[in-house]
Amino acid sequence: MDYEDYALFFRALSDENRLKIMDMLSCGEICACEILLELDITQSTLSHHMKILCDCALVVPRRAGKWTYYSQNKAAIKSLKDFIGYVSAKREKCICNLEKDDDYE
Repeated sequence: MDYEDYALFFRALSDENRLKIMDMLSCGEICACEILLELDITQSTLSHHMKILCDCALVVPRRAGKWTYYSQNKAAIKSLKDFIGYVSAKREKCICNLEKDDDYE
């Protein structure tokens, strides 16, 4: 399990505007200009947020002329959902049993 990747996801999602952007993208691909209409931020601030979301692979950009369209990376979202399910489920082998069980991976 790569905890570093999950930490990047959670850091990216630790901002209210980025959470709103992820919510907007849940409806499908959307242009940066449409995101700007919904959020009270500047173009440069949006670029900063989108870079963070794209760098951790939660969001995928697509250029079309002078516009950039964004969509959720469904594989990354599934991975995040699976991780949350994994860490919230009771199981026999977990990180707290590492010293007790040498077979834990």
